[in-house]
Amino acid sequence: MRKPVIAVLALTAAFPLAALAADSYTVDPLHTFPRFRINHLGFSTMQGRFDKTSGKITLDRTAKTGSVELAIETASVDTGFFKRDDHLKSPDFFNAAEFPTITYKSTAIHFNGDVPSSVEGNLTMAGVTRPVTFTIDAFNCGTNPMNKKEECGADASADIKRSDFGVKYGVPNIGDDVKLILEIEAIKD
Repeated sequence: MRKPVIAVLALTAAFPLAALAADSYTVDPLHTFPRFRINHLGFSTMQGRFDKTSGKITLDRTAKTGSVELAIETASVDTGFFKRDDHLKSPDFFNAAEFPTITYKSTAIHFNGDVPSSVEGNLTMAGVTRPVTFTIDAFNCGTNPMNKKEECGADASADIKRSDFGVKYGVPNIGDDVKLILEIEAIKD
């Protein structure tokens, strides 16, 4: 009779430890800047970024699991040219009034050893959701030497076609192929 009680206590004690194995992080909006590159009229590669991003990341390097949720404010687009930014916020492109956020929600994280190497998920832009896989080009966790907090950072990239999201204005003169680049830092909760 004692053995079942001990087994139940052992399972009960172990369950919270398993639940706590994943670390939770909050995206640092001062050090996270999603960027994009796109061909501009065949002359150059135009670059832009979004200045307001929020999100949560969980990571269990032992179990090789985790999740990523990002929300990017479309009205925070910045290409360094005010008139172009206003046009990008219009219904021709991001339609920031109707779709104030671009979101990304992971469905799987893949690891190389104990380091994440790619993230599969769903990107929603201009009201359209499509699967997008980000390749993690750099990843590091540690104690930030400035604020002494634990954090992780990553650089990740993906290629999309904007027309897949219904953003077709100016194609093909303004490129359809877009390189997405995420610079992310997240502070451990």
